[in-house]
Amino acid sequence: MKIALLSPSGAMHRYNGMFHKNLHYAPITLPLLAALVPEELNAEIRIYDESAEAIPLDLDADIIAMTCITGTAPRVYKYADYFRSRGITVLLGGVHPTLMPEEAALHADSVLTGLGEETFPAALRDFVKGTLRPRYEQECRTNIEGRPLPRKDLLKKSRYITLNTVEAIRGCCHDCTFCAYPAAFGQALYKRTIDDIVNEIKTMKGKFIIFPDVNLIADRTFAIELFTALIPLKKWWLGLTTTVIYQDEMLMKLMRKSGCKGLLIGFESVNQATQDGVNKGMNQVNQYHSLMSTLHKNGIMVMGCFALGGDEDERDVFTRTAEMCVQAKIDLPRFAIITPFPKTAYYAELEAQGRIVERDFSLYDVEHVVYTPKHMSKSELEQGMDEVWRKTYTWKNILRRFDWKNIRHLFVMFIPYFLLNVGYRQYAKRFAEYGDEVMTDNSDIPEPMDTMPIDTVRSESSEVGA
Repeated sequence: MKIALLSPSGAMHRYNGMFHKNLHYAPITLPLLAALVPEELNAEIRIYDESAEAIPLDLDADIIAMTCITGTAPRVYKYADYFRSRGITVLLGGVHPTLMPEEAALHADSVLTGLGEETFPAALRDFVKGTLRPRYEQECRTNIEGRPLPRKDLLKKSRYITLNTVEAIRGCCHDCTFCAYPAAFGQALYKRTIDDIVNEIKTMKGKFIIFPDVNLIADRTFAIELFTALIPLKKWWLGLTTTVIYQDEMLMKLMRKSGCKGLLIGFESVNQATQDGVNKGMNQVNQYHSLMSTLHKNGIMVMGCFALGGDEDERDVFTRTAEMCVQAKIDLPRFAIITPFPKTAYYAELEAQGRIVERDFSLYDVEHVVYTPKHMSKSELEQGMDEVWRKTYTWKNILRRFDWKNIRHLFVMFIPYFLLNVGYRQYAKRFAEYGDEVMTDNSDIPEPMDTMPIDTVRSESSEVGA
């Protein structure tokens, strides 16, 4: 049995797009799915991550499973239609199929919603038996404990800055109105055992590890246990948290002792009204400067993420945001357009107001405008995004953003700081190249083979296989 696991990418993030290897770390989803394939199937497994390499159109597989987010949905569907027309069975899962299962079902033999720890192996077993169901939904008993290690040996190693990615906790306790994660999966938290996490890290070479979890401190008790267990490993790690860390001195000190060297934090906006409006009131704009200073004194650098274009944002928000990034010494700012993902509260609000103007999900990548802004035009928001990227990543502002007063605490991250800033400087310079036409162009994927209908191809293939 031959299984192919695919992760299509939007034009910006594709292997031939804007993001250099230095801005890509190894994904967990596809390697984990590979590890969950039942041993008794004796399957030959291939992984194709389009952020790292091309997806071959002539791939040889009995069944294909694709993970899908909203921004990749049109591309995923086109791949699915093409491969199904070749008689290959296609499974679709991920955030977008979970949000829009009826839509995904138009392009798949089976849709897997929610977490896949139980549903993916079940679907494969049913496929072999010839009893594949059109829908598999996450079981209430789902947990992520005691699972096998992700099959990262199947990845194209040379295309990632590191393979040392580790999942510790899945989920987030917050309910931000624009976030697709709680809309798709709710606010439940799924935690691995500390022993499982530590044992996986012990298999990894090198000093750095990355926790790509949505919110590493969503469960404070778990975070304390995890950070305490990391101390003897003497690793350096990067992860995602919220600004809540500023209010917890004990947890911050423990993070430093455990080897934390960098955090991704969603600052979202320089407007406090925006924070309150999207259920992110834990972000206090007047604390950003002191938060950054405190993190730097603990030797921790920050990728600060901002979502622009909200109803409280006026034309000056771009200049104000760029200036704040410099003044607060945010090490690696990243800017996005606040995006109304389907089935979120934010989408429902804008839809009710008749402000959703773009239905092509290829543009729902948080870098393109899909709605009518309140205080500016669509073109002004697009121009503002280009402006804030360019202003923030001038050579002058890269140097100004480094916290020279705390260099003794940040010295070990000095070189990574400049390498990452150079990478995002290139992104800033090319940002405007990826307009609507480029992002929605999936003409490199052939139309479905029209020699016979999809259902006929699939039926004849099943008979041969039987």
